[in-house]
Amino acid sequence: MIELLKQPWPWYVAGAIVGLTVPALLILGNKHFGISANFRHACAACLPANIKFFKYDWKKEVWNLFFVGGIIIGAFIASHFLSNPAPIQVNPKLVEELKDYGINDYSKLLPSEIYNFKSLLSLRGLILLVGGGFLVGFGARYAGGCTSGHSIMGLSNLQKPSLIATISFMVGGFIMANLLLPIIMKL
Repeated sequence: MIELLKQPWPWYVAGAIVGLTVPALLILGNKHFGISANFRHACAACLPANIKFFKYDWKKEVWNLFFVGGIIIGAFIASHFLSNPAPIQVNPKLVEELKDYGINDYSKLLPSEIYNFKSLLSLRGLILLVGGGFLVGFGARYAGGCTSGHSIMGLSNLQKPSLIATISFMVGGFIMANLLLPIIMKL
């Protein structure tokens, strides 16, 4: 059984599990799925209540903080006990493209050539890690939710703002991956 868990799950199994999360949350407690709102809940729990944005009953959403805690614990368990020691399998065409960017290490999920403290102190690392992190956080707040909230929950509820947000996420990802990333990686 453990060996079965160590293998990558097919998209149709993992997708079905994620897809069934939405009706389960709605049926079990009229809860909405999303991750980025947890930052607001955590701040409301930790900061003084005199900040207007954090004046609400965050305790009604405490289940969501446990949900995120479960994601973190699950990731820890999966990475330490269920991980496959074999190198990540990457399409040969993508390997050739990534060589041009200086990425050659496929031993872990994230390329060590980008995700390390030394890279953080370079212009490229500053743009990708700090700038990208800021833009993701700002975008999630500006769009009224993150990709999981809009693309999974919002689309399943047929919400037009979620469709617009999801299309924007996809277009932004295509622009970044195909136009901006090649320029940034050469810095």
